[in-house]
Amino acid sequence: MDFNKKVRVRFAPSPTGGLHLGGVRTALFNYLFARQHGGSFVLRIEDTDQTRFVPGAEAYIQDCLAWCGIEPDESPEHGGDYGPYRQSDRKPSYRQYAEQLVADGYAYYAFDTAEELDAQRKLHPNFRYSHENRLQLRNSLSLSPAEARQLLDAGHPYVIRIKMPIDETISLDDMIRGTVSFDSSLTDDKVLLKADGMPTYHLAVVVDDYQMAISHVFRGEEWLPSAPVHILLWEYLGWREAMPQWAHLPLILKPDGNGKLSKRDGDRLGFPVYAMNWQDPKTGTITKGFREMGFLPEAFVNLLAILGWNDGSDQELFTLDELIGKFSTERISKAGAKFDFEKAKWFNHEWIKRSDDQAILPRLNALLANNGIRDANDKYLADVLALVKDRLTFLPDFWEQASFFFKRPDGYDLASVQPRWSSEKTAFFLDMIAKLENFDPWHSAELESFYKLAIQASGMKMGELMLPFRIMLVGGKFGPHVFDIAASLGREETVARMKIGLEAFTQAAH
Repeated sequence: MDFNKKVRVRFAPSPTGGLHLGGVRTALFNYLFARQHGGSFVLRIEDTDQTRFVPGAEAYIQDCLAWCGIEPDESPEHGGDYGPYRQSDRKPSYRQYAEQLVADGYAYYAFDTAEELDAQRKLHPNFRYSHENRLQLRNSLSLSPAEARQLLDAGHPYVIRIKMPIDETISLDDMIRGTVSFDSSLTDDKVLLKADGMPTYHLAVVVDDYQMAISHVFRGEEWLPSAPVHILLWEYLGWREAMPQWAHLPLILKPDGNGKLSKRDGDRLGFPVYAMNWQDPKTGTITKGFREMGFLPEAFVNLLAILGWNDGSDQELFTLDELIGKFSTERISKAGAKFDFEKAKWFNHEWIKRSDDQAILPRLNALLANNGIRDANDKYLADVLALVKDRLTFLPDFWEQASFFFKRPDGYDLASVQPRWSSEKTAFFLDMIAKLENFDPWHSAELESFYKLAIQASGMKMGELMLPFRIMLVGGKFGPHVFDIAASLGREETVARMKIGLEAFTQAAH
């Protein structure tokens, strides 16, 4: 690997909608590589296809990267020495290179109309514009120079296509896959400059990578078939020595391993594939993201890192700093990586357990507010979080696991106590309520000792009196250690709930 020149990598998404987790992984691997080698991570917005441009998508992409903690050093928002960072703002720079390729004999003008190309597709189901048919189509190779000039002077619409050579072997040294070779005859004559003057991906990516001094390119393996076009463009434009080193990342596959993971798979199987909620500006439809489902960014980044990479050990939980230290292209797999949502949930559960409580309190406060609780004390909230943290898979689970800390039960699991309820139990709880009204100190251990000694003195079984106590406080058979709950609720609230619960039990028994 050549690190004599400064490492500069780029993430270059198109602003066409939600950011797929595969795109975030590409950004992450670029970021890790740059940070590990003291280089720069660049965000470049590839908006050359104006027909697919979606308002708001660019800001959404930047928000996703910020949430993940992988913000770029240079971007449309941050600026830098190699701007502009939107391809649409770089439009004037592309035509000269396309025209240069035509002048040097490496590309040609194609005047075929959309209708003419559609007719070809109907005649030839597997039609592709290539060396096999370009002399039978309407372009500056099949026409005389005078005819081509006449069409150009008349303002006839045209595109510029690369002239792919015949029967040449084109090779690249991929950082993940080693030497990869292509037969040039199998690649069609890709459009480089569209009729509207905007470049296609093929021309723009080469020109931009050259002008931005990009040293290494991490992109999905779906771009491998386009590699011979890009290699030739670097060569034809005289930039071969400046060509970046490439790493084509393995696909993220459906859970069954059968094909690339898509949004449709997420919809079908009930999990997100976008980093954050994406709202379609036309339809208003919201596609759920990992953030809104309740994933921590640390967990999301961690699970993406191990989709196609490992450090060679059994370690699975990595901080971003650990990933920067351990990342290497040698440990990236060539094979696709299956997406396992159950494993993703495990990552989130583990990261919630090890998370800094103060960091997630704002999100829990927002969750409480959505459920009508707007006056939660941060100290109390942190104490409650400590009790239920191990039970959370997603952050929104906090309400299900801990709502009773903030409001009294709406009802009681009477079926669990009613069959065995007795006057002796009523008497026990009446006596316990009276004693707890003056009990001190109000700590979990002291409460537990006092309560259990009272059960022993009553002659009744421990289980018969522990469960009703829990149901009085929380409404059902769930929650953390019951005496921790009582200690958190405090004397006044615990006694009040016992009185209300006891009344409900005795009424149900009659």
